[in-house]
Amino acid sequence: MSTHSSQDEAERASADGPSTAASDAGPADGRARILILGGTTESRVLAAKLAERRDCAVTLSLAGRTAEPAPQPVPVRVGGFGGVEGLADYLAAEKIALLVDATHPFATRISVNATAAADRVGVPLVAIRRPAWRAVAGDRWTEVESVEAAVAALGETPRRVFLALGRQEITPFEAAPQHAYVVRSVDPVEPPLAVADATYLTARGPFDEAAEKALLAHHRIDAVVAKNSGGEASYGKIAAARALGIEVIVVRRPPAPPGTVATVEAALEAVDHRLASRSASATAAVARGE
Repeated sequence: MSTHSSQDEAERASADGPSTAASDAGPADGRARILILGGTTESRVLAAKLAERRDCAVTLSLAGRTAEPAPQPVPVRVGGFGGVEGLADYLAAEKIALLVDATHPFATRISVNATAAADRVGVPLVAIRRPAWRAVAGDRWTEVESVEAAVAALGETPRRVFLALGRQEITPFEAAPQHAYVVRSVDPVEPPLAVADATYLTARGPFDEAAEKALLAHHRIDAVVAKNSGGEASYGKIAAARALGIEVIVVRRPPAPPGTVATVEAALEAVDHRLASRSASATAAVARGE
């Protein structure tokens, strides 16, 4: 059985681990080289808008956690950098003029490494994070701090639970095998959960509210577990749960990096500002005969 969910986290860019593949952004020809740590809808939209410009050459970095990531509008490198040091070395070697952290709101380690690496080599950093969801009238939310806390929040009484999480994040639910789980992910869950009752859906969204209502009703779901990813692409399940009176156990998102903007438009303004500053510095250097 198969439907599809937009699990941005399955495609998150990574600043950890070795690179498994890469494609060169090509000669910059004097253009500013921009590296986007991506995997989200925002990263794809931002990359597409920057690809139309002649003053920059963009490379999009993906973690490689998804077997068949969505097509991207710019050259892509796949795999990690090797932590802070590896990312800093890449920024320096590739003469990156601007680093954009457009990773998933829950990709905490990546963002920490990106900030540290950018500081180390003096590369400007722009971070973009979509606004978090907020509970509205009719929502039955239980907010928790982690996936492990979400497992505990389900309680001891057997329930039918929809897990709208990345496939790498569902193992903690093996500690609560009394529940029946419906798991949705972009790629198959391997190995499957060590529980008696689990249904797996492979899916790539976005899904609208009507489709999510049908899914929740079909599987007789009485609890949804989701991270507060924000954005419209995956909000359908939240609205559907509200309409059906279903409890949603919401994992709170971690704090955003310093200087974060909330929209692609704001990120483009920040890029314009950084590139303008770079151009002014280059002009001043030429005037000094450097």
